[in-house]
Parts: sequence; C-alpha cells; structure tokens
Amino acid sequence: MGLPIICLVGRPNVGKSTLFNRLSHSRQALVSDLEGLTRDRQYAEVLLDDDTQTFATIIDTGGLTNKNNLVDSGIQGQVLNALEESNIIYFMVSSRDGVIGLDLEIAARLRKLKKNIILVCNKAEGLNPTLAAEFFELGLGEPMLISAEHGQGIADLIDATLPLLPQATVDEIEAVKGIAVAVLGRPNVGKSTLINRILGQERVLVIDLPGTTRDSIYIPFEREGQKYTLIDTAGIRRKRSTHEKVEIFSIIKAIDALEKAHVVILVLDAQVGVTEQDATLLGMIADKGRALLIVINKWDGLDDYQKQEVKRKLEIKLSFVNYASVHYISALHGSGVGKLFAPINQSYQNAGGQYSTSILNKILEKANQGHQPPPVKGKRLKVKYVNQTDVFPPTFTFHGNHLQNVPNAYERYLKNFFINALKLTNTPIKIEYKSGDNPFKDKKNILNARQIAKKRRLMKFVKKR
Repeated sequence: MGLPIICLVGRPNVGKSTLFNRLSHSRQALVSDLEGLTRDRQYAEVLLDDDTQTFATIIDTGGLTNKNNLVDSGIQGQVLNALEESNIIYFMVSSRDGVIGLDLEIAARLRKLKKNIILVCNKAEGLNPTLAAEFFELGLGEPMLISAEHGQGIADLIDATLPLLPQATVDEIEAVKGIAVAVLGRPNVGKSTLINRILGQERVLVIDLPGTTRDSIYIPFEREGQKYTLIDTAGIRRKRSTHEKVEIFSIIKAIDALEKAHVVILVLDAQVGVTEQDATLLGMIADKGRALLIVINKWDGLDDYQKQEVKRKLEIKLSFVNYASVHYISALHGSGVGKLFAPINQSYQNAGGQYSTSILNKILEKANQGHQPPPVKGKRLKVKYVNQTDVFPPTFTFHGNHLQNVPNAYERYLKNFFINALKLTNTPIKIEYKSGDNPFKDKKNILNARQIAKKRRLMKFVKKR
C-alpha cells in the first residue's frame, strides 16, 4: 500500500502553501514543472507521528477561483483529480475573511466526494473559539483552528488526522515477495508491453494483486526457481484521464514503487531519448539509492546512424548514474528482454550484500594510498576505518577526524573506488561519516591547591617583569 495522501485545497491566499511548508519542515518543497502538471504543484513526504512512524504524502494544489464556473480551466481538472484520489482533504479557509461565497461553492462540491474532510480555519492566531462559529455553515463539521505561519494548532490538526488514515490490508503487506522490481518510465514508453512480455514468456505463478486506484500493482511470478514481484506503475488511471500526457500522480506512484523496490528498471524511448521527466525519475532513483537498470525500448525501429546518435547522447545525459547498465531491447518483439534477468539478480545480490569490516578497511587503505584525503579549512581529513551499517543500498560509515565537511570530489572518489573494488554492478553505495569526539571537550580542568599556588606565583613573576 502506498503512503496515504492528504490534499490541501481552498481558494487563493488562505495559507495552503504556508501549511504545506510547515508540515514538510521546509520553505520550498519539491516542485515538479513537468508537462501536464501545474507549475505550482508541490508534494512532499512528511512524518506525521514520530512514535508510530506514520508517514503521508501531502499535496499543495492551485488556488480555486470563481473564474470559468468555479475554477480556472488550467487548474480545475487537476485539482478535482487530486481531491478524488486523496484519502484526506484539508479544506482551508481564512478566519480573517470569514465565509465568502466561493467557500460555500467549494464546500458544496467537496461534500459530494464523500471523503474524509477536515475543515481547517487558518490565520486564527490565538485560537479564539469564537472565530470558528460562522464556519459551521459550510456543513463540514467543527473547524480546526490553526495558525500555519506561527505553528499554532498544528499538533491538534495531526491528532485529528491520524485516526482517519487507511490501514494496510494483509494482502497489501504480503504483496512483495522475492526480488521486488519496479518498472518506471513516462507514459507510452512501453512499460506495460515489457511487463506483459516478461510474464508471457514464463506463464507460471502469476497473480494480480491490485491496490487502490492510486497505488502500484504488484505482480508476483517465478522464474527458474527465483521469486519476483513486478511493481507496475503503468495503466493505473481513470478512463476520463487517459488523454492526459502526464498523470497527476505519476510522481507519487513512482515514489511508492521506489520505497518497495530492490531493483528499478527505468524504461526510456529510443526515439525520444532522455526527457525532463526521465531526468526527474533518475534523480529520485539516485536519491533513494536503488539498484538501477536503464532499458532503451523500441531499439529495433532505429537505423545504424540513429543508434549511434542515441548512444552518444545517452552517455552524456546519464553520466550522473554511471553505475547503471544500459540495455537495448524491443519489448514488442521480445528481443533482449530475456537478458535482463541476469543483471536483475546480480543487482539484487550486490545491493543486499554484506561485506566484512576487514575487507572494507583493506580497500580503504588502498584508497588512501591512491589519493590522500584533502585538507579542509586548514585541517587534513583523517579516515581511520570503515564499516558497513546498512543494505539496499550498501551503506558504509567512515570514522575519523574532521569529517564534517568532506568535499564532494573526494566522496565521489571513495564511492567509485569502493564500487570498483567490490565489483558492484548497477548498485550505488551510500556513504556516512562519523568524526571522533574529543573526550575533553567541554570539560574544565580542576586545579588542586598546589597547582593554584604555583599558578599564582607565576602570575606575580610575570607582572613584575
């Protein structure tokens, strides 16, 4: 099951973005400026409750206006889609403005959705209950008084939200079995064709476990004794939105798939190359540290010159994920598809591999011999030893002195050196640093009586001179 979705909706200037930034603990959360998405759309993964580690995805939508019968045409469809796909809706109004006609119109439409709606009365500094009285006429129950700007009432808002969050079912919890492989890519690059080709070749132990309309679809299957779960983000769209080039929740679906995946297959269109949305997906995959295979589909439709040009451009645009292998296939005809399983299996082994501290420190010794750590702010870095602290991706913690500001160039050197030494394929590594603390820091040296007398004699001598 994907993360619950909370949608912030309301007319302009009621404080949606301020609340968004307050919940996401940022001043500017990730903004997607992709074809088919509004420029002001923002989304973020937030931790609602630290004790239960409850996370949710929040979405800041465009402000609703009374133009073109309630909302601007450029925002209307996307906001309505967001509302229908959300688990919880924060309908935001302003205590300073009171109830206006547009609030009543929006409330009327929200009530028809039969969703969990929390009426959020913002700009209510001091949280005076009398401010809430007139908002009962919106027919959405008691308003939650908050001040997003000053952080007042946010804890109560979250407490009211937690009981409304959906719970994962047993099927959803057990959906991922074996090696989880997420297939990502833009619409119409051939994701579904590739998945059907993979499943059509094997035709054993295939079970469809669909989630909700906003979730990915999990497809367990078995090949040569190895269990897999394909996570398909394609085809999960309502009929009324199939004409849209970019689905409103494509990024959120990709994030959910990445959370559960061991290995990611990013499908690119050979005839289009790397687009802006592809680059966004690659950045997300790199940030999550997932093992990655890049598949260039529709390869059979190019002539020799076009193939050389595609390879040349890919080499430039994919330089920041140089650990990933590139595979050229035709999902429609099946060429090259069967060869994907060997790198998938190897990537899984590498990403989940555990390496002894002795082996890692031998590699570190060779790395130091090849390139001494550079000085930072007049102090030379000293890396004493390294150990592994996590998997998926392999995470190595380097211990030493003055490691608070390791230069990016030196970190890239360490990553590439360890990847090559461990012979990792398609798998990035994550590096963390831990500097040794000075045991005498913040400790005051207490002098005994003899030392105090000696210090006083020394001070008298200095003053005489």
